[in-house]
Amino acid sequence: MTVIWITLKMQQILNAHGIPSRFLEQGGAVCLGLANLIAFQVQPQDQWTALLLLSSLEKDREHQKPQTE
Repeated sequence: MTVIWITLKMQQILNAHGIPSRFLEQGGAVCLGLANLIAFQVQPQDQWTALLLLSSLEKDREHQKPQTE
């Protein structure tokens, strides 16, 4: 259930920025007893904007840290 909640939250973020999206559940994982696999679909022209909006801030901060020698 948590995966679905996170997915819906991500979809709300994209919708708030005018990026239409949908998510698709990949059904094979359920049969194997694994967590649900979910794929997002956005239009090709919105792909990079969506990736930036949904990327982790922690990863961005790590890349911005000044390197000390």
